[in-house]
Amino acid sequence: MKILITGKNINVGDNLTKLVETKFAKLDKYFSDDVEMTVKAFQNKTREGIEATIFAKGTIFRAEAVSDDISVSIDKVQEKLSKQLSKYKTKLQKKYKGAPAPVAFDAIPDENVDNEPLEEVKRKNFDIKPMSIEEAILQMELIGHAFFVFINIETENVNVVYKRNDDKYGLLEPNY
Repeated sequence: MKILITGKNINVGDNLTKLVETKFAKLDKYFSDDVEMTVKAFQNKTREGIEATIFAKGTIFRAEAVSDDISVSIDKVQEKLSKQLSKYKTKLQKKYKGAPAPVAFDAIPDENVDNEPLEEVKRKNFDIKPMSIEEAILQMELIGHAFFVFINIETENVNVVYKRNDDKYGLLEPNY
């Protein structure tokens, strides 16, 4: 696995690079060499965090953690990614029933796998209206949700606005 490490407001020196490579080396056994992982280290005021994204043959795994110590954040992210990979492995095993999976998951251990099936808890139908991005954000804030689905008046496509962890807003636009 290839690991690309970048930093924001933090020095990505040899020590941090070695720490990241050592901690995420445990994930090497899950993938072949052509898988790429990006790791972003960041620091804000008093807290340090890590954001890691693995791009594996069309599947993306992502985890983020913030704490007072960068090594604790790295441990948390590594644990989150391991859980995601284990859950995904179980899903692939059920889907392919013993046939080779499209991603190399043969080495993933089966411990700590959540075997509960995914369950639809609630289904909701709603009218979708054309509006600007600003109007969609306003509507989302008015109803108190973390996301809002709408038809973008500029592109005439279905979009989703959402509130990010940094209290800013994101926009999801589909590629057709």
